[in-house]
Amino acid sequence: MVKIVIVNGSPHENGATSKLARVAARGVEDAGGKVEEVRLYSYRINPCMGCVSEDVKKCYFPCPAYNDDFNYVAKKLIDSDGFILATPVYWYAPSGVLKNFIDRLTSLENMIFHVGRSLLDGKVAGFIAVGADSGVMTALSYMVIVMNSMGVLIPPWAIAYTHSVDPLEDEQAVRDAYNVGLNVVRATLLARRGSGVWYKPDVPIDYLRSVYITQQAR
Repeated sequence: MVKIVIVNGSPHENGATSKLARVAARGVEDAGGKVEEVRLYSYRINPCMGCVSEDVKKCYFPCPAYNDDFNYVAKKLIDSDGFILATPVYWYAPSGVLKNFIDRLTSLENMIFHVGRSLLDGKVAGFIAVGADSGVMTALSYMVIVMNSMGVLIPPWAIAYTHSVDPLEDEQAVRDAYNVGLNVVRATLLARRGSGVWYKPDVPIDYLRSVYITQQAR
């Protein structure tokens, strides 16, 4: 069974973001997956303290910075095969609570310095953004780049967005949201055929530098 978590960064349980999140959930289910929605506004997620900038070894999971709900919610991502980030657009970016959550996910990514791998390595993600103007593109771009930098796989057709007050009236957005859910599951099944950890942190740096030296000598 493929398990997908939808991380909903909207304060509105029946708002536009939540509507598209539920359409994506149907896509997950139709692909044979199991879905759980986590509404971040139901939890206390404090801002990142930036421990990693003081000492890379101070940043790890479980995050030691606060006694809040972050570790509980993040553990759901660790225990899942993939996830979908869904958010309204607040000034060209994800909502503040989702931004805080993403920043705190550094504790999962930084485990590469403790156990040799990001705890998000190889998980699959999709993205939903709801907002006006070009804000949806900047919010989506931000989420895609950060998640890829944390080791997350991003399949084709992994984004959905709308500018509409009622996204269910936006036929393209509804179809796209459904396919986000569908393809996160499909990509998970394909990834399971792979070799496991995607990032190799232990390749000797002298070996990699020697490639350039060898090419220069030719």
